[in-house]
Amino acid sequence: MVKDIKLAVLIDGDNIPSKYIKEMMEEIAKYGTPTIKRIYGDWTKPQLGKWKTILLENAITPIQQYGYTTGKNATDSAMIIDAMDILYSNNVDGFCLVSSDSDFTRLATRLRESGMQVYGIGEKKTPDPFIVACDKFIYLEILEPYSETKDEKGVASKKQNLDKITPKVVKFLKQSVSDAADEDGWAFLGDVGSLILKKQPNFDSRNFGFEKLTPLFKSLNQFEIDQRVQSGVRFKLIYVRNK
Repeated sequence: MVKDIKLAVLIDGDNIPSKYIKEMMEEIAKYGTPTIKRIYGDWTKPQLGKWKTILLENAITPIQQYGYTTGKNATDSAMIIDAMDILYSNNVDGFCLVSSDSDFTRLATRLRESGMQVYGIGEKKTPDPFIVACDKFIYLEILEPYSETKDEKGVASKKQNLDKITPKVVKFLKQSVSDAADEDGWAFLGDVGSLILKKQPNFDSRNFGFEKLTPLFKSLNQFEIDQRVQSGVRFKLIYVRNK
């Protein structure tokens, strides 16, 4: 369910591939209404020319920022200044910072200190400091549609680069269930999911090929799943327990 919050979407145009924009904006709509949508870059550069159609289709406002000196990222500075202006305007409830650059780590931290919800979006190369500074961090790669490949016989198949569920991941999930569990060891999956994000903002079941957290837990034989019917609630509540 879409939360009724207003979001400011600020995109580092020098650092994000244009091919992800459509899927990215659809993802952002899950968390709130993007009332401010801006992208920053030096639009006099030929390589940024391909953005024009994409920006028009998604109603994103391009902000021109010249590179005044070599080796300095003026785009980052412009984004940070605008973010603080928006913060003090009190017109939004949260921010979505789209970049794979660790230079926005302090900005994300500062916005959260002011009570803002901060979503980060970037590629898997994004440094950890920026990731953990956000309430939730989403990898662009999981938003990309499955690419179709053909084998030696010409048979088409869909392939996507997914993370493996390692023993370390399983241990992390088991500890999170234990932390959220009651005296009988059962934990409401919604509480487990919230706790997981607090511990690891970039954890997403889609990184492992599962659309939701429930099928991810169901795929692992280290957990018990219990679907409970509650009076007055139309859907079943999912509980999980370590075996």
